[in-house]
Amino acid sequence: MIDINQIKKLRQETGLSISECKKALQEAQGDLQKAKEILKKLGKEFAEKREAKETKQGIIESYIHPGKKIGVMIELLCESDFVARSPEFQKLAHELCLQIAAMNPTPSSLMEQPWIRDEKKTIGDLINEYIAKFGEKITVKNFVRYEI
Repeated sequence: MIDINQIKKLRQETGLSISECKKALQEAQGDLQKAKEILKKLGKEFAEKREAKETKQGIIESYIHPGKKIGVMIELLCESDFVARSPEFQKLAHELCLQIAAMNPTPSSLMEQPWIRDEKKTIGDLINEYIAKFGEKITVKNFVRYEI
């Protein structure tokens, strides 16, 4: 039997629906780490299914590092304006700006970089989690980092 507190904890950590968290915990026989891996795999599979979709909506996010010596702008796209306006999508855009400011990636290396907040995840994994959460394709169209 899966404990409701485990479901709540997994939902809080992943942001995915209660039903998805419950299914993953049942499949993992209550093991929280295994459930996270199952959800990560499902997120990657879902992202692959969305690959053919067009991303015509999105936002431009900017970040200026304290001291005003580093600045970042990113163009993050999704499928619908509804998702683009959501606080969670905007949070993702901000997290990506922080990543770019801290790590100075090339456009081809961003997705493979370990995420600065959780080195066990890559930026690609992070974006796939949001794709699974929103049910929409998300792409980093462009970004620029300035440094003095």
